[in-house]
Amino acid sequence: MNQVLPYDPKCEMMAREELQQLQIERLQATLNRVYRSVAFYRTAFDAHKVNLEKLKDVRALQDLPFTTKEDLQKSYPYDMFAVPLRDIVRIHTTSGTTGTPIVVGYTQNDLRSWRQCAARLLAGAGVTEHDVVQIALRYSLVADGFGFHQGAERIGASVIPASLATSVAKQIVIMRDFKTTVLISTPSHALTIAASLDEVQVHVERLHLRLGLFGGERWSDPHRRQLEQQLRLVSTDTYGPTEVMGPGVAGECHLHQGLHLNEDHFIVEIIDPKTSEPVPLGEDGELVLTTITKEGFPLVRYRTGDITRIDSTPCPCGRTFVRMARIMGRTDDLIFVQGVGFFPSQIEEILAGIDGVSPYFQIILDQDRGVETIEIRVEISDQIPFFDEVKTIETLRLQAAKRIKTVLDIDPKVTLVEPKSLQTLPEGTPRVIDKRPG
Repeated sequence: MNQVLPYDPKCEMMAREELQQLQIERLQATLNRVYRSVAFYRTAFDAHKVNLEKLKDVRALQDLPFTTKEDLQKSYPYDMFAVPLRDIVRIHTTSGTTGTPIVVGYTQNDLRSWRQCAARLLAGAGVTEHDVVQIALRYSLVADGFGFHQGAERIGASVIPASLATSVAKQIVIMRDFKTTVLISTPSHALTIAASLDEVQVHVERLHLRLGLFGGERWSDPHRRQLEQQLRLVSTDTYGPTEVMGPGVAGECHLHQGLHLNEDHFIVEIIDPKTSEPVPLGEDGELVLTTITKEGFPLVRYRTGDITRIDSTPCPCGRTFVRMARIMGRTDDLIFVQGVGFFPSQIEEILAGIDGVSPYFQIILDQDRGVETIEIRVEISDQIPFFDEVKTIETLRLQAAKRIKTVLDIDPKVTLVEPKSLQTLPEGTPRVIDKRPG
């Protein structure tokens, strides 16, 4: 594999001691700014008797209160801004699908930092000024497309803002005719593109794709392998909630050993979502982020709700920032059934180890005479003729049920369904259907 150099080696390969000093300086400036300019933080700090003068170490963050999604929703639209509206040059929002949208403001300096962080992520994946980058993401109030767009332009790549408004067929034609080399999208949309190649009669060999940067939703190793095989590219995972900044918070380098967090812009913590206490390094927990360079919409100890873990061992690429594992679930995704808690992603991992089934599944929770039941509908791989061999199908079903029982200690009913029947469910169809009363 060709060597991929950091976009900003002075920062991305900074000695840890130097980075920690930079973090505390920027943290102190941020805390003073929010105390002075944001009523929410001033009230919260006073209630917790926070003495900013004594905060001399990043570990002292644990003495500060958390910021939650609900806090940000209550601030709608501008109450969390730390600068006058005249200094805000860009406004984005979260999608608002689960309530009031969160409004995020950016100053000129914020946009400069955002471009830098996004450029680092793209360069780390292997994007160069010679690439043609097709961005199939939303260009709207949500920050998705804009972050990657400005980062790719900063690198010097050619950018095609295809957006999600463009039909899949048109996306493929553009990809072929404009000689796209890098696709940026959600994993699910990329899978839809891959599945549609035959329909538009474009063979993958007529494409020039070599890299894919995917984010905005959780995806698994089976999805990654499927994408790489069908689109003939190398895929990279990315992470960047709109409320924190947008694309550019973290991303994999070309070695794919975790997502490098831009620690000169963000301080990371991992906490137990139930107790809110820190977990030991390397253990799973909820990701908490503090912004230390944002002027317009700074956040202190923001609980993202995303479950991951942190790896602080040196990456062979030479970058010194810690790495986070791929998001494995959300605190609000945790399912409790039959006295056991688990994430849907754990089902996905189990199914990935079983030949003959696809990564697509659906969980149905219910009750039968007061007893909780769980049915897991699993899509059979299209490599197996459906119901041609009843014995093979039954063996697969029993194997999946036994594996799930062994790993998670739950007793599911496993139902095998036709190939592509779950893959092509209407957009917005939930993967977990809870029919339990109450």
